[in-house]
Amino acid sequence: MKRYLKYIALSAGVLLASCDKFLDREPLDKVTPDNFFNTESDLLSYAINLYPDVSFSTIPPGQYGLSVFKSDDATDNQVAPAGNARFLPGEWRVPSTSKEWNFESIRKCNYFFEKVLPKYEANEIKGSPANIKQCIGEVYALRAQIYFVRLQNFGDFPIITEVLPDENAILTEQSKRRPQNEVARFILSDLDKAIALLSESTPNGKNRINLNAAYLLKSRVALYEGTWLKYHKGTAQVPGGAGWPGAQASYLSGFSINIDDEIKFFLTEAKNAAKVVADKMVNNLTPNSGVRVARDASMAIKNRYFMMFADDNMESYDEVIFWRKYSRTEQTHNIQMELARNGGGSGYTKGLVDSYLMKNGLPIYASGSGYLGDETLFNTIEKRDDRLRLFTKLDNDTLYYHEGTPVKARVPEILNPAETRATTGYRVKKGLNYSEDDATTHNRGITGSIVFRGAEALLNYMEAQYLLDGTLDGSSQNYWRALRTRANVDPDFQKTINATDMEKEKLGDWGAYSAGTLVNTTLYNIRRERRNEFIAEGMRWADLKRWRSMEQIKNTPYIVEGFKIWGTMKDWYKNQDGTSKLVVSDTDKGNVNPQSNSVYLRPYQRNKVNNLYYDGYKWNDAHYFEPIPMDAFRLTSQNQANLDGSVIYQNPGWSKVAGESLK
Repeated sequence: MKRYLKYIALSAGVLLASCDKFLDREPLDKVTPDNFFNTESDLLSYAINLYPDVSFSTIPPGQYGLSVFKSDDATDNQVAPAGNARFLPGEWRVPSTSKEWNFESIRKCNYFFEKVLPKYEANEIKGSPANIKQCIGEVYALRAQIYFVRLQNFGDFPIITEVLPDENAILTEQSKRRPQNEVARFILSDLDKAIALLSESTPNGKNRINLNAAYLLKSRVALYEGTWLKYHKGTAQVPGGAGWPGAQASYLSGFSINIDDEIKFFLTEAKNAAKVVADKMVNNLTPNSGVRVARDASMAIKNRYFMMFADDNMESYDEVIFWRKYSRTEQTHNIQMELARNGGGSGYTKGLVDSYLMKNGLPIYASGSGYLGDETLFNTIEKRDDRLRLFTKLDNDTLYYHEGTPVKARVPEILNPAETRATTGYRVKKGLNYSEDDATTHNRGITGSIVFRGAEALLNYMEAQYLLDGTLDGSSQNYWRALRTRANVDPDFQKTINATDMEKEKLGDWGAYSAGTLVNTTLYNIRRERRNEFIAEGMRWADLKRWRSMEQIKNTPYIVEGFKIWGTMKDWYKNQDGTSKLVVSDTDKGNVNPQSNSVYLRPYQRNKVNNLYYDGYKWNDAHYFEPIPMDAFRLTSQNQANLDGSVIYQNPGWSKVAGESLK
């Protein structure tokens, strides 16, 4: 039993690591619980050290590639050179362990509360009251984010609020999963506590969680849960639904849920929290000049909207609520080397590109749209929504300056090795900072990384409010016009709604569907706005999951396409003797799909050698959740050879055995 306890504490992280072991790290290496947590600076040191344990989408120090700007890979927005097992039923396997089914970061937060709250309530902590409250509020928000990541990955999850003793009975009891809606309510409760304590600005500017960040996170969590319950209602993915595995757990025998009340509760919470931030942001969105070359040779900024995603210092952008700072003396990265020099192993899909409106507010297929077609990259983006124009790299675009002279982009690197390939021909430009030093020298990049920005609050409000009321209220209309105006698109959203043909939109946009059924044109265009605003920001997968937007590819696989290779752009890829570099072959020599398959580049039909994705992306509903790792069952069972003896139940559709896939 002791061997079990040691393993679960140190490997699975469920429960306990001694406080001495945790505190044995900089800058807290020579303190004990008794003489720590007595000052504002003690709380700050502990809170700051928690940030690396929390899964915020930021650029990891030292990283190459496109980093956060390719985090939409494996969706209908962006793809990597290799397919993803989530879209090949039977290939995604149950792991032995999982970094996400892990409680160590939760334990660290709970330890903080155990030691700090009694001293705080007794007024025993020395320092600025506002700064002390700020630190406590941050840890509540950090625990909320930790739990939100686990909710998205696993749904039902244990709720642990204490540092647990090293006793098997208690550890096993606390390993029991709680229904997803209860977990979501717990997260909102933590965020309410954070909101009551946090300041609108911190001593470190926007590099720490602040009041607006907590409100925005609350709206994100509530919108996720409200829409998840709405669209997955009645399925095994929702507590109380048909086939929900929690129904077989004896400790949940008394559980009941009024699903419609829960949906209304979460959507209302999302709407109200979003409005707090949206009203501050609607007239303070970062302005867009429309200039595609966002810096001149002197590095003067010509388009603040573009540079909001690429600046070294994001503090001056009102729209940026929370961001991560890098420094050449401490932490750097290398993402500009790919952004400025190649495709970075990613690319926008044709479906994403086609979803962008013309500046006149019409879809590209609508009569009178003025669409120039997709024979060239320039034609594809001309007269389109600026979010496509600005953040798509064209041949001959300025990438950086060498001694005042622009260094230009070449043609899309569709034939490059995987790590530098332009997967679809439509290259990511979001985040490019035009610095020669960053683009050509290793470990020099200090481009900041946005965690939260204000535009999300507008979009969260619009979606929640429309789902609650069935019509757009004045605030939603105002927010929508503000976003379209910033994108240099006709602000008349009704014009777009009236011109929308869902039979055409469904071809390249999974968000056209929920539960295999096309949504109405107003809701679709709210979703379109979100898709277009968050291009290359890592929001897409969570949106598709909560909308239940993959049912339609169960029986009709989705073939990923990119730019029009079998047109004039094929002439870009020639040898010096005039012969084509493009090779159509089923063997490993093949590097492009045959024209008979499509005139558009199909990155997973380059050849048929060891190619599991040649016939397209497919779906199984079990993939809405990750499988719980086998060790979680083994370590919570009295007989470790009997996985079914665990108090934990597996997510619907999955085996419990490592290496196996779906049941």
